[in-house]
Amino acid sequence: MQMGLVVGTVVSTRKEEELKGLRFLLVRELDQSMKETGKMVVATDGVGAGTGEVVLYCSGSSARQTVATKDRPVDATIMAIVDLVEVGGDTRYVKP
Repeated sequence: MQMGLVVGTVVSTRKEEELKGLRFLLVRELDQSMKETGKMVVATDGVGAGTGEVVLYCSGSSARQTVATKDRPVDATIMAIVDLVEVGGDTRYVKP
């Protein structure tokens, strides 16, 4: 899993049948210091995340392991909304 910041939404009215009903969000990857790495992905949203939230997402074949994405052509899925990040006793992020 990777950690990321939701920075926007992606809307697509024309898409493959297997993608209908899925919500897409634009996610920027974060490192353990909560700094953006420069990597950006479009991820399906399995948990109701919103812009500005820190999330955990998976990519590759793991992205197709959720109930909502099983056997669908997705490469990244948001699986959790982060409440707290602590590294070595140092709190790096607390959800507002």
